[in-house]
Amino acid sequence: MKPRNLFYAALAVAIVVASLAGCQKQEEPGPAEKAGRKLDQVTQQAGAELTHAARETNEKLSEAAKNTSEILNEATEQAGRKIEKAGEKIQESAREARDK
Repeated sequence: MKPRNLFYAALAVAIVVASLAGCQKQEEPGPAEKAGRKLDQVTQQAGAELTHAARETNEKLSEAAKNTSEILNEATEQAGRKIEKAGEKIQESAREARDK
């Protein structure tokens, strides 16, 4: 084969290959891929909602613990004052009994 004919044959093959490559159909995602993408979106959204709910719950629990601590401190102080008064009454009764 002559070099000139070989060049034209190679050129023809290159043109055919290039035209076939340009004619390929762009494949759209199939049903499984679409479902997978949707599942990823739903999972990501659910994860974000769970994280948000967990943060809100943590804040509410922290506030409740703080309130409970304050209530317990006040109750302890009141109990301490009443015990102190009871002790004073016992001492007063003991003094009165001793003085009689």
